[in-house]
Amino acid sequence: MIPSPTQGVWDLGPVPLRAYALCIVLGIVAACFIADRRLRQRGAPPWVILDIAVWAVPAGIIGARIYHVITSPEAYFGEGGDLIKAFKIWEGGLGIWGGIAGGAVGAYIACRRLNLPFAMAADTLAVGLPVAQALGRWGNWFNNELYGKPTDLPWGLKVYNWDASAGHAQMANGKALELGTFHPTFLYEFLWCIGVAAAVWYVDKRWTLGRGRAFALYVALYCVGRFWIEALRIDEAHHFLGMRLNNWTALVVFAAALAYFVLVRGPQERVTYDENGRITVVTDGEQPAVGGDAADDAADDAPAAADESAVEEPVADDEPSPENVPAEDGEAPSEDASSGSSSPSLNKG
Repeated sequence: MIPSPTQGVWDLGPVPLRAYALCIVLGIVAACFIADRRLRQRGAPPWVILDIAVWAVPAGIIGARIYHVITSPEAYFGEGGDLIKAFKIWEGGLGIWGGIAGGAVGAYIACRRLNLPFAMAADTLAVGLPVAQALGRWGNWFNNELYGKPTDLPWGLKVYNWDASAGHAQMANGKALELGTFHPTFLYEFLWCIGVAAAVWYVDKRWTLGRGRAFALYVALYCVGRFWIEALRIDEAHHFLGMRLNNWTALVVFAAALAYFVLVRGPQERVTYDENGRITVVTDGEQPAVGGDAADDAADDAPAAADESAVEEPVADDEPSPENVPAEDGEAPSEDASSGSSSPSLNKG
């Protein structure tokens, strides 16, 4: 049997330290670290991922919260609901589909500002994102939430009655009130996401995926796992045609990701950058373009190089240039002089 914590919040003076938030932060750090290494392998400047994260992380959190509020509106808009709770993210309630969509919008804006191919950025995140999701799922464990159906399996999860506003289990006579033993869906998704990250890393390394195909593979594989894990959960959710809304979302997103992975083709994108950190896309078969001051310096050096090569070209001593041999009055230049080699031109192409 897997135990659950009876407390998910610790007060450090006036500051509450929430395990749910720590798990999310740890996941973000891990994703940025992995994506940075993958971006550098494609020629990007070190830690350009931080410029992307500044846009993608807030947008992802906002998108995840909006998705949760829309798909579970009763707690906020229904009878007895509290709209203010929609802003209390620390109490739990983030929808992964909204997080992916919101994060993608934020990342797209950042890539446009950085002149970084969005598809390349998505591919470099395709390994780090499932790792971030895996770590974030431990926040559900701390909050005693999103567990599965009752089970008596050896790895069943002991769950307590939870006071979300206080961040700890409800107590009676000094003991935490137990709900029972359930499927540890947080653990299932943790293991599945780690497997997805490993699979995407291997396939990308083996076949050098580009044009967003590594990201599409990650999304498709995650959808497969989310579909069967979602079927085990017993938390309240909207249903459509007898199936949970998140299952329908997983089906639609899986179909779109699979179609993209199969239909889109193209080499893996690469970039280069100058001493000022300005990014330039490297076109297949071309040398990396140099931008900014480096380009100006190269242009300034070109005429000097041409002058130097021209001056160094030898001139035969026994064949002086015609213009250097004065002709006598009334006498045409000699045949030898007129047919001699001309002086080297400084404008030689």
